[in-house]
Amino acid sequence: MDRSALQRGALGVDLRPGRALWLVAPVVLAALPFVADALGDASITTLATRIVILCIAAASLNLALGYGGMVSFGHAAFLGVGGYTVGMLYSHFVAGAPFLGFVPGTDQMLLTLPAAMIASGLAAAAIGALSLRTGGVQFIMITLAFAQMLFFLFVSLKAYGGDDGMIVRRRNALPFLDTRNDTTFYFVCLVLAAAWLGLLSRIVGSRFGLVLGGIRQSERRMAALGVPIYRYKLAAFVISGMGTGLAGALLGNFSRFVSPDMMHWTQSGELMIMVILGGVGTLMGPVLGAAALIGLETVLAGWTEHWQVVMGPLLVLIVLYLPRGLGSLVSRKAGGRHG
Repeated sequence: MDRSALQRGALGVDLRPGRALWLVAPVVLAALPFVADALGDASITTLATRIVILCIAAASLNLALGYGGMVSFGHAAFLGVGGYTVGMLYSHFVAGAPFLGFVPGTDQMLLTLPAAMIASGLAAAAIGALSLRTGGVQFIMITLAFAQMLFFLFVSLKAYGGDDGMIVRRRNALPFLDTRNDTTFYFVCLVLAAAWLGLLSRIVGSRFGLVLGGIRQSERRMAALGVPIYRYKLAAFVISGMGTGLAGALLGNFSRFVSPDMMHWTQSGELMIMVILGGVGTLMGPVLGAAALIGLETVLAGWTEHWQVVMGPLLVLIVLYLPRGLGSLVSRKAGGRHG
């Protein structure tokens, strides 16, 4: 029997190193809160929840950046729009006054999460419709400018806390689930992250994803084939913005606080670092990048208050010696053990 047949196993499941690794990961993630409880350290669950939420945002950015070749430096805007959608709807729910006089407030997650995705998608459509008429450095600067415009807009909204932000006193409710429980909320985020990554996988593997990859490689060639470049890139940008908005809504629920800082350009930079760190243009690369960056920040911050001084050189070394990201290292190690 040849090696590939052996790797598939008796049940016909693909057991090749990379695939086997990602089959084990969900089991580890599902067991993590129970391990944290056994160790008596609830902070592990809260840290894991933050990582899972930012995985959604990084993977969404990767659709635009890694698969579409759109280097957006303004995705934090969609993170903030998603968070503020949750905060504003909750604020109007508590006050009993409709938003804009006709949109009722709510604290139901089944309503706030879709609303956050729609609001972020509309913001991405508006920003993308203008930004995508440019390219290169101009595109980077325009997306950055739009994000900063939204940042200063929400700073000026004193009714929603201004630059102090606003508190969401209770997490949004879900039927039959206690979202105020950190373990329950972790599993809600984990399920949503798995669903979003699954959707991105289908998108990337579809005809749409193949065309998007072709546009990234050569816009001129795809245009010569009659492909409507602008429409494909705008659609990818909007989907990417909606996913980032979903992450923002979950982040607002997780911390029970939203502020304009969610939209700051430094947050866009962090998301981009996660994608580059894990591996641009790979489905699981941003997941690894988010876990590595947040994990490093947490460990180094506990070690020294000047943790950025250590973090900077580490990131430079990773980029220099692993140009394809941490995902390539994981695949290489797994292949070496089984090769």
